[in-house]
Amino acid sequence: MDFGLVLQTDPPASRVVGLMKRAERNGFTHGWTFDSAVLWQEPFVIYSQILASTTKLKVGPMVTNPGTRTWEVTASTFATLNDMFGNRTVCGIGRGDSAMRVAGRRPNTLARLGEAIGVIRDLAEGREAEVDGQPLRLPWVREGKLPVWMAAYGPKALALAGREADGFILQLADPYLTEWMVKAVRAAAEEAGRDPASVTVCVAAPAYVGDDLAHAREQCRWFGGMVGNHVADLVARYGEHSDLVPEALTAYIKERHGYDYSHHGRAGNPSTDFVPDEIVDRFCLLGPAEAHIEKLKALRELGVDQFAVYDMHDAQETTIDAYGAEIIPALHR
Repeated sequence: MDFGLVLQTDPPASRVVGLMKRAERNGFTHGWTFDSAVLWQEPFVIYSQILASTTKLKVGPMVTNPGTRTWEVTASTFATLNDMFGNRTVCGIGRGDSAMRVAGRRPNTLARLGEAIGVIRDLAEGREAEVDGQPLRLPWVREGKLPVWMAAYGPKALALAGREADGFILQLADPYLTEWMVKAVRAAAEEAGRDPASVTVCVAAPAYVGDDLAHAREQCRWFGGMVGNHVADLVARYGEHSDLVPEALTAYIKERHGYDYSHHGRAGNPSTDFVPDEIVDRFCLLGPAEAHIEKLKALRELGVDQFAVYDMHDAQETTIDAYGAEIIPALHR
């Protein structure tokens, strides 16, 4: 199992770069950031510094979307980084939550997302693609490689990830839901004539290593609110009780009343008081290192190839170091 570190690009950028360097020293293979231009600093500028300061770490957004940048700009940015640093980027992409909503726009449609996946990949790898009816190619790309991993929860999005994406990003670490969603992605890949095992599976969730479970929950409760935004969309589309979406995912948002993006992804988010302890425990990795190892082994058995640590809490360095000293070595055995 590989390991990634996920950060927000809060200033100063030097701290983001420093934490990513620390992650690489501790055995992490991927460095991810949020991508929401209003709420945080521009990640692609910071990726260049991360790549220059590390040797093997792969970087990318968790996640970008097809609406805030034109597709040729997104592809050219990735291709430029790859040309400079040797194909060390991954394009995580989704419909767009905070990036779109904070700017007063609705998340992108799945149809638009599916088209963007192929176009961005083709352009970044030097092939011709059509953008808004115009054939385009980046003539300077040589031996470019850009895996595109798609974030998804609902049945139609999971099917799209299986058909089109190189990887699937699931932003929660509940084994029951992971099994259900990975099966859906693999089935869609097989139906599309693809090798199901060729789709990389990345589970991303907060991790907090320590014995004070109550404190860890409060530091990570924000995550249930973030996931709840996507769940609310699913409930609006499929209803509160649907065979298409597990109740284990949807039931907890009944007491949700709006969401303030100014606190998005941050410990102490006041918009997440509806999230019960049980959801925090299911969706996140909390407790001593042994508890993390046990849950990660279960996820690995379900086909998870990478666990990406959301490290937005008051123990960032401690978590990175604990993973490097105890958890990553145990999952490599």
